[in-house]
Amino acid sequence: MDLPVMPPIRPMLAKPMAKLPEGDVSYEPKWDGFRCIVFRDGDEVVLGSRNERPLNRYFPEMLEPFKESLPDRCVVDGEIFVAIDGKLDFDALGQRIHPAESRVQMLAEQTPADFVAFDVLAIGDASYVDQPFIERRAALEGIAGAFDPPVHLAPTTTDPELAMTWFDEFEGAGLDGLIIKPNGDPYAFNKRTQFKLKHVRSADCVVAGYRMHKSGDGVGSLVLGLYTPEGDLRHVGVAASFTAKRRVELLDEVAPLVLDDLADHPWAAWMDAEANADGTMPGAPNRWSGASGRDHSWIPLSPDRVVEVQYTWTTAGRFRGTTKMLRWRPDRDAESCSIEQLTEPDPLPADSSLRAIVG
Repeated sequence: MDLPVMPPIRPMLAKPMAKLPEGDVSYEPKWDGFRCIVFRDGDEVVLGSRNERPLNRYFPEMLEPFKESLPDRCVVDGEIFVAIDGKLDFDALGQRIHPAESRVQMLAEQTPADFVAFDVLAIGDASYVDQPFIERRAALEGIAGAFDPPVHLAPTTTDPELAMTWFDEFEGAGLDGLIIKPNGDPYAFNKRTQFKLKHVRSADCVVAGYRMHKSGDGVGSLVLGLYTPEGDLRHVGVAASFTAKRRVELLDEVAPLVLDDLADHPWAAWMDAEANADGTMPGAPNRWSGASGRDHSWIPLSPDRVVEVQYTWTTAGRFRGTTKMLRWRPDRDAESCSIEQLTEPDPLPADSSLRAIVG
């Protein structure tokens, strides 16, 4: 492979904003998938991920479509996603990351992926990395005439009102906000020079355990639960991203809740590997991190205290993205923390499905 921009690279990133910025910027829907940088040099195609791990083996069905839709030599930045019934399904996408080749091939047929392109880094011998986004976008649109599903061109607009319409309406298709790109900026590897606006909500959750920080100094994350209408405490995610000072404070605050006898915890049975075959145990390693040797053990707490957390959205009754602790809620009884607090947008009707967004 011989391209002006060579793998691996760490792609351009975005930092969160509390409100929609305006000015000389472009707005795009924010896709809920895996970041993917496609490097093509003739018959050779490399799918690079955000963390520089190759994605080729997990999405074999995408290699031929890329050869059919993209120029012979190019580097295109975008997102791989899985859509089911017109809605992005991150859980189905996550299932695609599997060590067994036979399962990868089966899922490639059952839940095939799509790719949406939103930036270009090189075409032929020309690098566009130092070009402003507005020129990179023009170059991307110049090659998009050859795109054919499952390869798509991301929509874009400079109209903030239209962008907010997307923000409100497209959540039902599984899109989780907006990306805002300064039109005059070059492509900045691994830097947060773009912006993102995401949906933000809050919920009162039961603190059912915690994990130590990787440094061994204080709480790294709080393990959260919510009660189902049947009275079962369901694991819904974790709250993390504490300062060093707050990690130590939290360790003291949860110390009185530590259970010496695990049998008293509502999730005691989940410690059994066979009972946890579906991977829903709090702190269970995911497919990306499971092979890293990282410690995912957690300390069970008596599920008596309530914390208010901020989150962006949920899928299948679990938090997605970063969940932030806002405050303790001593005024709330743990039993009153219902999973019915979690709101998920209504699916878009068929004529406004995801396919209508990407074309």
